[in-house]
Amino acid sequence: MSAEVQKILKQADAVCFDVDSTVIQEEGIDELAKFCNKGEEVAALTAKAMSGSMTFQESLKVRLGIIQPTLTQIRDFVKIKPPTLTPGVKKLINLLHSRNVPVFLISGGFKSIIAPIAAQLNIPVDHIFANRLKFYYTGEYAGFDENEPTSRTGGKAVVIEFLKTQYNYQKVVLIGDGATDLEAAPPADAFIGYGGNVIRPIVQAKAKWFVTDFNEIIDVLNH
Repeated sequence: MSAEVQKILKQADAVCFDVDSTVIQEEGIDELAKFCNKGEEVAALTAKAMSGSMTFQESLKVRLGIIQPTLTQIRDFVKIKPPTLTPGVKKLINLLHSRNVPVFLISGGFKSIIAPIAAQLNIPVDHIFANRLKFYYTGEYAGFDENEPTSRTGGKAVVIEFLKTQYNYQKVVLIGDGATDLEAAPPADAFIGYGGNVIRPIVQAKAKWFVTDFNEIIDVLNH
């Protein structure tokens, strides 16, 4: 089973990564909640969303409703609590870039928090597909853009479909840790389950290739 995924990886004309618990070690929304002193209430909901027992949009709305982050809090959070890159991810993305394979970040997290991560990885801003927070002119929280596909269950599949149509990609690989990643293949031509930060049993059980170290992917690309 994994041989089939590895073959597609070697021929991939685009590779998409989930962000939380994949590219970075943390779950962004949980960290933001802790930063805003709403950590425990939100962590319980994240677990529910990840196991698929609540639609993603419901859980996003409820979690953000609890946190109510202000624009100032978001800016401070990005400065004071920058996320930690997962070991090996920069090396893997550099390798893909060196082979002219475009890399995209597709996340149920927030663009304003992901942009600095993308910059560290030399990923262009227009290669980030994530949620957009909205604020009133006073800087108070005003909700999120519900038109972004990533704000909904099944949104990652919509983004991959868009990329395939837009750029005519024939072989798109998605790497991620959660149920929302697993369900996006197809349209992704191959899915690699990643468990280096957190192992989600459903993903481990259903992914044709499951890795816990990005070096496993690097080794396959180098052979």
